[in-house]
Amino acid sequence: MQLPEPAKGVIRSGAYAHMVTLGDGGRPHVTLAWVKVDGDDLLIGTLFDQRKLANLRRDPRVALSFETQQMNEWGLRQYLVVHGRAEVTEGGAPELLQELARTYLSPDIVFPAMSDPPSGFVTRIHVDRVGGLGPWTPARG
Repeated sequence: MQLPEPAKGVIRSGAYAHMVTLGDGGRPHVTLAWVKVDGDDLLIGTLFDQRKLANLRRDPRVALSFETQQMNEWGLRQYLVVHGRAEVTEGGAPELLQELARTYLSPDIVFPAMSDPPSGFVTRIHVDRVGGLGPWTPARG
């Protein structure tokens, strides 16, 4: 699906993602993530093999929730929810994390702060649908 421009704007703003993967037996696992927009896909970098990656290899379904600072006409905070399918590949995490650290931490930071970081993993999320409360959701009648 084509990711709406207002949704891309939320993600590019540096809003943290609450990422939900499914563990053994379908139990939800929630973690915080930095996210990059790449066309209509989303990218997440991870230096070390973590539970969320094992979950995604077993079941690629994922949901991410982003809170904004914008309020709607009723005084409710807008938020974006993205549902998709993930592909985990080896390598490229330090470069992606360095790029994302400029948004999430500081424009002149060096991240990760290690002389020889592992190549890590990049997760590409193909968006299936978006929801939440904001201009990226269809009007309800």
